[in-house]
Amino acid sequence: MEIEAYAKINLGLDVLGRREDGYHDLSMVMQSISLCDIIHLEPLPEVNGSSEEGEITVSCNVRNLPCDEGNLAYRAARLLFSEFAITDHLAIDIEKNIPIAAGLAGGSTDAAAVLKGVNEFFGLGLSDEDLAQRGLKLGADVPFCLMGGTAVAEGVGEILTPMMTPEGLTVLLAVPDIQVSTKEVYEALDQIQIASHPDLDHLKAAIDMDDTGCIPEFLGNVLEEVTIPRHPEIAMLKRFMMSNGAAGALMSGSGPSVYGLFVDYDTAERAYEVLLCDAAADKVFLTGFQPAFG
Repeated sequence: MEIEAYAKINLGLDVLGRREDGYHDLSMVMQSISLCDIIHLEPLPEVNGSSEEGEITVSCNVRNLPCDEGNLAYRAARLLFSEFAITDHLAIDIEKNIPIAAGLAGGSTDAAAVLKGVNEFFGLGLSDEDLAQRGLKLGADVPFCLMGGTAVAEGVGEILTPMMTPEGLTVLLAVPDIQVSTKEVYEALDQIQIASHPDLDHLKAAIDMDDTGCIPEFLGNVLEEVTIPRHPEIAMLKRFMMSNGAAGALMSGSGPSVYGLFVDYDTAERAYEVLLCDAAADKVFLTGFQPAFG
């Protein structure tokens, strides 16, 4: 079984406050993009009559990705194996294309793909809502990655309202070679007075109207107030996007990935070619919005 696991970007991300449980209340507009990992699942029937939970093995084409309990794809499979007492063995191979720890939900989308694959192959009969409830135990982005497309996400990210996916926008994605700790970004945000919050109401209205010329104007991510002062490379990449024809540019998640939205594909392609030769970005992708699954 082969499943495509799509990356996500944030078109809008606002932090409304810190909750008593230590998490933050968020208001976001999430968007799947066509950049994806490929998840290969190969269930191997149990043949020795054992009633113990089946073995789960993970392999990957990227050396520094953990292939044990530290991998969300492994944990997703183990969660369902334990709940449903699955005794067959499962081999998971991850063809990793989404950069790791880049604010693109690479681990979460792999976990979502495994949840869907295990549910389908073993005939568990779980609904999309059932999978989302279990996915939330693995990470706040997993419920969105199960659904894909365009959605408003609230709470810690688990309250999802789907939207129509806009057409006609090209995404130029750049990932600098820097490390950003999401935990440290949110902790630092708690210590500052937020200068301005993104205008998510106008962003959502532009998406509802499929106004591709207007959507880029209302991109916003409050976490930039913490991450950019620490990593000025992000601001440099945003300036590059805008000076090379992007209609809007934004950091995704807590960083470090930066993307530009282009209304003209040829302009985006020219910017892509220039950025490939620029040392400011370690990885560069020319991609687009991915509609919801199904």
